[in-house]
Amino acid sequence: MNSIIKIENLIFEYTKENTDEGIRAINDVSLDIERGSFTAILGKNGSGKSTLAKNLNSLLVPTSGVIYVNGFDTADDEHIWDVRQSAGMVFQNPDNQLVSAVVEDDIAFGPENLGIDPAEIRKRVDKALEDVNMGKFRDKPPHLLSGGQKQRIAIAGVVAMKPECIIFDEPTAMLDPKGRSEIMSIIKELHDEGITVVLITHFMEEAACAERVIVMHEGEVILDGKPQEVFSHEEELREVNLDVPLTIELATKLREEGIEVPRNIIEMEEMVEYLCQYK
Repeated sequence: MNSIIKIENLIFEYTKENTDEGIRAINDVSLDIERGSFTAILGKNGSGKSTLAKNLNSLLVPTSGVIYVNGFDTADDEHIWDVRQSAGMVFQNPDNQLVSAVVEDDIAFGPENLGIDPAEIRKRVDKALEDVNMGKFRDKPPHLLSGGQKQRIAIAGVVAMKPECIIFDEPTAMLDPKGRSEIMSIIKELHDEGITVVLITHFMEEAACAERVIVMHEGEVILDGKPQEVFSHEEELREVNLDVPLTIELATKLREEGIEVPRNIIEMEEMVEYLCQYK
């Protein structure tokens, strides 16, 4: 396997305020993320999924164990920018990533800090704006944009730094359904262009778009596999307070009525197409 991220026996503990007592958020997790893949990490609040994401980008460093990103140890201060240039990160709240008063200046901020040539920055900004379909907003102040538009600009700012991997930490959590759909379309397009995607989410329909789904609960990985495999564990998912995608639930009901829906159908568009052809 050609891994861009390798996690070995990761343990991460937060320290309780005013004490030396540790709260374990990640408990002995080992994972490989293949280069060019699309992996979704699912879990309820407190499952450890966002803590894991921050460890992948050196925002947090392991209490014990090790994480390699593109071969760089995330705990090695000398390579922190190598890690962050290899694996960019998009956060839940885009306001936490927007730093400039003009959209295109915001997108240029990252490449400028990497010392990229101005002519190359110009090309990267134009391409990033095109990727997120925000070219006509290049001269606008970010604070006048909608939540979904701000998130697109935050994504463009990461794309302009040309990371091989982008970690999306619940990027649609603060958006309405239309905004979520737009951001997911962009994420799929970036993956189609060859970028490794790690999507942290609690939306099952978003996870269904991935090639691999990892389910976390109380800091541990409890399920890991293709979406069809993971979502077939309906009882286990409900035990950790996760729903199954509506399509999977519908397929189960149809099978109970004698309609043998193929088990590789997990997206609603596929279900509609199948039922339209069903005789």
